[in-house]
Amino acid sequence: MIKQGVSLKTYNSFGVVAKADLFAVAKSTEDLQLILGDRRFHSAWILGGGSNTLFCNAPKQPIIHVNIAGIQIIEEDTEDVVILVGSGVNWHELVLWSLEQGFRGIENLSLIPGNVGAAPIQNIGAYGVELQDVFEKCSFVHRNNQTIETFDKAACKFGYRDSIFKNELKNKVVITNVSLRLKKKNYNLNTSYGAIEQELLSNNITVPSPKDVSDAVIKIRSNKLPDPKQLGNAGSFFKNPIVSNTQFQKLKTSFADIPHYIQPNGNYKIPAAWLIEQVGLKGVRKGEVGIHKHHALVLLNYGNASGQDIRDFSLSVQEKVQNHFNILLQPEVNFCC
Repeated sequence: MIKQGVSLKTYNSFGVVAKADLFAVAKSTEDLQLILGDRRFHSAWILGGGSNTLFCNAPKQPIIHVNIAGIQIIEEDTEDVVILVGSGVNWHELVLWSLEQGFRGIENLSLIPGNVGAAPIQNIGAYGVELQDVFEKCSFVHRNNQTIETFDKAACKFGYRDSIFKNELKNKVVITNVSLRLKKKNYNLNTSYGAIEQELLSNNITVPSPKDVSDAVIKIRSNKLPDPKQLGNAGSFFKNPIVSNTQFQKLKTSFADIPHYIQPNGNYKIPAAWLIEQVGLKGVRKGEVGIHKHHALVLLNYGNASGQDIRDFSLSVQEKVQNHFNILLQPEVNFCC
C-alpha cells in the first residue's frame, strides 16, 4: 500500500513531528520486492519499529515501513529449537513469546526496543548476551535487483553493535526474516552481568528461571530508561567508544579512575555514559531536549522538540566530550534528514 503525506510521529520513538511525501508498507517479502522495484522507492528510507531513527526534518526520501509478521518453528529436537521470525515482529514481544514456549537464550535481551529486522544490523546485546549468540541465519532482499539471499552467522560479520549490514551491505539490502536457535534444556542462564544477580537476590531468588532473569532485566531497564510513550527517546543514543591501548594509557594518565573493559584484540571499551557524566551533561536540559537524569546515554524529547533540535543537541554532546577526552562519540541512532 502506497500513501502520500503520511505523518511519521507515531512511527518514531522520539515522537518528533515529520511527514513522508511518499510512504509504503511491506507486509510480506513479495510486497517488499514490488515496492523496491518501483523507481520512486529506489533511494527509500527503510523503517522498522522506529526506535533507532531520528527524523531531523521532513525526510527527503520516500519511506518503506517493513512490517513482515510471523513466528514459526522450523526445526526442533530434544534440546534445541530453531524459529523463523518476520522482520516486523516487535523484539520484546518475541522474547515474551519464547519464554511462554519454554525456550531459552534471549531472556537477557528483554525490553530492547525495536523490531526483529534491526537485530542483526545492530547485533543487539545487553547484560552479557548478544544476538550472535543465538543467531542462525537471516534472509534479505537486494535493493537494486530485488533478489533474495540468505546469510549465516559467519557471513554477517558480527562485531560489537556491528555487522556487514552496517558496512559493505549498508543501504543495499532489506532484512525480511531472522532465524534463531534457542535452547529447550541444558542451558546455563547468564546472571553475572550488570545488576541481574543483585536484583534476583533482592527477590530471594537463588535458582532463577529464564522468566526470573527476564523479569529482572525488565525491572532494571525500566528503572534506568524512560518509556518512550511518556518521554520520547531512542534508548542509548551513543555507542560505547573503543580506543587503542596507546590512547587508553594516555587517558589513564589524566583520568586514573576511568572505567574500561579490555577487548580480545587489546583495545579498550570506555562507557560513553561515564564520559558524558564527567563533562557535566547528565540531567542537563536545553529547551525541549535533554539528557536523562538517571542515564547519561539517553537523550530525551520533553514534548515539542524537533528532530533537528535533538540532532543539534547531540552534536553539542559530541563536541564537549571530544574537547575533554579527545574521543568522538558515535551515534547508535540513524539520522533521516
